[in-house]
Amino acid sequence: MDLLVVGGSGFLGLELTRQARRAGHSVAATFHSRVPDVADVDWRSLDIRRRDDVMALAHAVRPDVIINAAYRQSDWATTADGGMHVAVAAAAVGARLVHVSSDAVFSGTTARYDEAHAPDPITPYGAAKAAAETAIKGITPTAAIARTSLIIGNGDSPHERHVHALATDAVTGVLFTDDMRCPVHVTDLAAALIELAASSYAGIHHVAGADAISRYELGVLIARRDGLDPATLSAGLRAGTGLPGPIDVRLDSANTQARLNTRLRGAREFLAATPSASRE
Repeated sequence: MDLLVVGGSGFLGLELTRQARRAGHSVAATFHSRVPDVADVDWRSLDIRRRDDVMALAHAVRPDVIINAAYRQSDWATTADGGMHVAVAAAAVGARLVHVSSDAVFSGTTARYDEAHAPDPITPYGAAKAAAETAIKGITPTAAIARTSLIIGNGDSPHERHVHALATDAVTGVLFTDDMRCPVHVTDLAAALIELAASSYAGIHHVAGADAISRYELGVLIARRDGLDPATLSAGLRAGTGLPGPIDVRLDSANTQARLNTRLRGAREFLAATPSASRE
């Protein structure tokens, strides 16, 4: 499979390129400012806000599949317009598209969200992700749209770095006990996306971890795994703080899990392992 990973220099994108190369796929990937140190990848500079550049790259690479993992939370042009540009380019060259979306498309007013729930975003980022989903479904109906949640790694994700900073007093703050998500390990997510890329499944898929846990519990699990003292982490409630965005968003991934060979582990499982442990 000839694969183009848009957003290949990001946290998820790098894991996608590594797994795809290990599986024997030919991989081209994009970066925005710096070429990553990952061998055997055809690295290409790209700003997905520039529609003509996205189209030119797709025609130059002619991939079988494009996985779009690019986003910027504060930039509508990257998240919404960029997602549309990638979809148009995929359709133009006849490539299958797997687009990574987010649980931010939901307001958190429902107990649990499966793939049948319509987006009801309450933040600009969630609205941008929802807009991209709508555009993609219209432009290339055979695309797979994969909504996910907090992405965790082996110490190198933004969420883990924040917990480390809190636990070592590098920053101050609290982790909320009422802010609920379904974290997924980056290796599980990347494997699931590559599996979707090789499939004929279309439409919305929820690709999140099996456990719904709070930001505070997540922090405690990360601290324990990494040999830090969980007692240094302060707990609090997000309700009443006035912070924008949904508080409790639980993605139900059962329907997608039934289609996949990749097992989407819960955080209580994958954070019980040592940081160097590999996904089984």
